[in-house]
Amino acid sequence: MNCLLLEPEELAAGEGVVHLSGRRRRHADEILKVREGDTLRVGVIDGPLGRGEILRLDRDVLELRVRFEEEPPPKLPLQVVLALPRPPVFRRLLSTIAGLGAESILVVGTKRTEKSFWNSRALEREAVRERLLLGLEQAKDTRLPEVVFQRYFEPLVEELLPPRIEGRLSLLPHPGSPSPCPHAVSVPVTVFVGPEGGFLDYEVERLAGIGFLPVALGERVLRVEPVIPLLVGRLFG
Repeated sequence: MNCLLLEPEELAAGEGVVHLSGRRRRHADEILKVREGDTLRVGVIDGPLGRGEILRLDRDVLELRVRFEEEPPPKLPLQVVLALPRPPVFRRLLSTIAGLGAESILVVGTKRTEKSFWNSRALEREAVRERLLLGLEQAKDTRLPEVVFQRYFEPLVEELLPPRIEGRLSLLPHPGSPSPCPHAVSVPVTVFVGPEGGFLDYEVERLAGIGFLPVALGERVLRVEPVIPLLVGRLFG
């Protein structure tokens, strides 16, 4: 972790001093190898960034005196629509997308999305939030992206997506598309990243019909995980 994130209510207890246990204490001790007197990068979830001086670190508690003096980096004008992948991949992607600075994530179902994936504990609210926070900590960010779930394709296309993509460049990475992916854009973007195995022709047609532009990322067929960093680098690099 490059930034230790604090819950807002953890600051309410006293004069700029917080007491942390669990994963964050263990990480500071076992991974960062910090000691009393050292300073850590800290942030308040959905709030500012700052520094925390270690007052005490023992087997149970990490005690910090914190101060905050700067805002987190701005979000990218990026909305990711993600066909729900296998749960281990989904967990990793949540951290990746949060760390890259996307403003929102819309997790959806397509024809090739396995129905059993929707029963995974990885989709539970606290599990999702934990993975997002891990990504934010790595990126020195504090602002959680919005996360929305829509299991069924037709309501997605007919009701949910049209107002969400209005006024945005909406891209559908799909092998074999005639148009290359744009580079260094200056407008808000929505990208729809499909499932392993890709979209059906019918799905491509339906999404193109509401404003998505099918684009190619080169000749290679890529797994889901490298596609999102590749898109961010190309669109906002």
